[in-house]
Amino acid sequence: MAKKNDKVVEIYIPSELGYEKIPMAAAAAVAQRMGFSPDRIEDLKTAVSEAVTNAIEHGNQSNVEIKVLVELTIQDNALTLNVVDQGHRPIPAISEDRPDRPGHEGGWGMFLIKQLMDEVAVVARPGRNEMRMVIHLEQKAA
Repeated sequence: MAKKNDKVVEIYIPSELGYEKIPMAAAAAVAQRMGFSPDRIEDLKTAVSEAVTNAIEHGNQSNVEIKVLVELTIQDNALTLNVVDQGHRPIPAISEDRPDRPGHEGGWGMFLIKQLMDEVAVVARPGRNEMRMVIHLEQKAA
């Protein structure tokens, strides 16, 4: 939940692959403005792209008439992203294990998101999937 001094940016995109680049670029621009390092910005871009792709493909089943919401909340020392779809199918669960074990298909996107972000939570319920990701701004040494 946004606090009084937080800034919030909302982006709605159609559920069509390729449009994930819009919130990815927006998140990168915000992170750069906040002072994130280039490496952390690349991590963020990868995580946003994977999360939005999951929302498009899994949650909204690539139905271009249904929107994906990406909400960026800019805080003093962190950037929080909420990726919300219409929940036609639950998005994959986040696994702590590498998804390349025998009998396991897919799951690399969720694994990457978990590795690249500082906090990740998924809430899946009928009609709505929401992935919340937080990346913290590193404190510079004095």
